[in-house]
Amino acid sequence: MSKVQINSKLPDLPVSIFTHMSQLAAEHGAINLGQGFPDFPMDARLQDLVYKAMRDGFNQYAHSNGYPLLREVIAEKIKTLYGNPVSPDTEITITPGGTYAISNALTAVLRPGDEVLFFEPCFDSYIPNIEITGAKAVPVPLDFPSYAIPWEKVRQAINPKTRMIMLNSPNNPTGTILTRADLQELKHLVRDTNILILSDEVYEHLVFDGEKHLSILSEPELFERSFVAFSLGKVFHCTGWKTGYSVAPAYLMKEFRNHHQFNVFSVGSTLQVGMAQYLQDPEVYLSLPAFFQKKRDFFLSELRTPFLKPLPCRGSYFQCFTFEAGTGDFDLAEKLTSETGVATIPVSAFYRDRTDNRVLRVCFAKKEETLSQAADHLNRADYSKLK
Repeated sequence: MSKVQINSKLPDLPVSIFTHMSQLAAEHGAINLGQGFPDFPMDARLQDLVYKAMRDGFNQYAHSNGYPLLREVIAEKIKTLYGNPVSPDTEITITPGGTYAISNALTAVLRPGDEVLFFEPCFDSYIPNIEITGAKAVPVPLDFPSYAIPWEKVRQAINPKTRMIMLNSPNNPTGTILTRADLQELKHLVRDTNILILSDEVYEHLVFDGEKHLSILSEPELFERSFVAFSLGKVFHCTGWKTGYSVAPAYLMKEFRNHHQFNVFSVGSTLQVGMAQYLQDPEVYLSLPAFFQKKRDFFLSELRTPFLKPLPCRGSYFQCFTFEAGTGDFDLAEKLTSETGVATIPVSAFYRDRTDNRVLRVCFAKKEETLSQAADHLNRADYSKLK
């Protein structure tokens, strides 16, 4: 039987590095510090609130824009944290996760021939989400090893086709965060242009060492041309719930909702009702920086091998390590999984051209028992045989 011929929209898409390393971890019974999900339970209070919502009858479609009370609570949080009085009615939409909030924004405004600047290393959904719209993905490598934004190179990459600049802070995979100087550079760069901004801020509450998350929402001049994506599942340890939200000025949110209504239409009502109640206690998100910093610091204190050298991690729940020359990061990640029983992610996978600076990423959103066991495996490894 002959197959129907199609022209693939993503013909060269490789198997996700997360799928590959997770499968390898399963094959070898390795501790999986690769994929970004917690192995500890979420807050029982949030579970109970969702159970209650289900029992109370919130089991039919929610409003396409999101459960009104949840949008109101999020608007209040944004006003308190970032000084931006966004409208819950016209500027916030609840989404099935942060990745959807990104992809739907791209779909809503990009056309074939547009160009989107983004920074590498980057989360692996960015490029396919750009290209499926017919737009061109234009990478700008971050400076290594600081992973700072090279603003002069950004200026050189901009041309009349540039439609959008994508940002991610706190950054996955590098753990870096935007600075006040970065926001000033961005303002100067896009002022008096038609360039839009898409800011991925799914780890907004995971910022460490007394630093502050500098959201695009805190800069009125930037917000007026921006989509900002957030994740409730990431920060509240329930990634499988796939619940997030998008924030944008009303004229952009109108375009976002035009596509959203014919895509998923709405997000699970019980989850939204439970989240709306949960978020009314600010401590549930204000306590997150200390919670995750403790895990980062614990893992670094347990890991004593000089072979893996930590890079600064100022946010997210990912820690990057450089290592001595001798092998590539992909090969080392595979060998660590099969021979030491710890799965990591090679950061070269976050570059289109597979730039290999010999960096591995680990997720420290794990129980202390898991982190201690993984560190012990890595400490006892014979790295002379792995190079």
